[in-house]
Amino acid sequence: MNPRQNALLEIKLAGIRCLDFDTFFAMFGRGFLPSYQEVYRSLLRPALSPAAQGYWDHHIAYFSGTGWQRTFYFHGTSGTVAYMMNIYADRVAKVRDALEAILWAASVEEQRDIYYRLLRDTLWTRFIRWLAGRNQTLFMLGVPRAQRQQVELHYAGGIARFIQDCVEAVFTQLPLRDNYFWRVYLCGEYSLECCPEYLKRDNFARLQAGLAECISIHTGALLDFLTSHDGVLSRFVLLDHMDWLSTLETPILAQEWQAILDHAAPGARVLWRSGGLRVDYVDPLPVTVEGQVSRVGDLLMYHHDLAATLHAQDRVHTYGSFYIADIAAA
Repeated sequence: MNPRQNALLEIKLAGIRCLDFDTFFAMFGRGFLPSYQEVYRSLLRPALSPAAQGYWDHHIAYFSGTGWQRTFYFHGTSGTVAYMMNIYADRVAKVRDALEAILWAASVEEQRDIYYRLLRDTLWTRFIRWLAGRNQTLFMLGVPRAQRQQVELHYAGGIARFIQDCVEAVFTQLPLRDNYFWRVYLCGEYSLECCPEYLKRDNFARLQAGLAECISIHTGALLDFLTSHDGVLSRFVLLDHMDWLSTLETPILAQEWQAILDHAAPGARVLWRSGGLRVDYVDPLPVTVEGQVSRVGDLLMYHHDLAATLHAQDRVHTYGSFYIADIAAA
């Protein structure tokens, strides 16, 4: 629903079509391109929609790198939080060397030693724990009040304790060398060795050779897209947006699931995640299939073991639960 996100997708696609790999990686890997104005005006802007042009005409300087290492990834709301936390880490806590060491640690055991010896007590001060629990901080990180309620419904210690436990799990239980989600937050950039798949040279070449043309862009609510879409779909990746609708907007959530069922191909699979430790608002939703009223939960075949295994490996690790389900009636 956020046009800014699709403006970003558009300029990435324009870059794939128009730029060489090194220039593309400078923009979206390093988040900094000295010739950003020239590249934008001559190559990228002509490939954008009018809406995306309007956005980037005002924000292309995000790639300028001006200010204190303020790369592209230190802009926007969550980027601003990351930027502020990096200033705190560098200028107040003075733990940059420890952060660099933990990102390049050779093993989880080495990470764990660095975290408990050099980072935990320095980072998790009373002020930082207080700040982590503020609604304004959570809002800037994309966590609405309804999602906070999902977390606090089941998690002892509340949202602040949940955040600290999630961060500690990332630093002490999961390999960080390939964790590009946290690298970009802690450094403001990716590296060639640690980056998303589209930023790898071979995959960039595949996208440039034609795979990027498989992408179509839509801005709007999922319900609006589904009700205006004529075809059938085999995969529904819902991320965590249902948490946003879980309290006051359950009628919209029921309509959404009705539209999913109406457009599901045989064997369609649905994936979603939640801030809460368990989701109890999906299964009771009423839907109609072949004239019969049913519950969503009665039409789903959950893969709980697979979801639990993959959730434990989640490199972002800031969600309470993850779900994989096949639509049995499709």
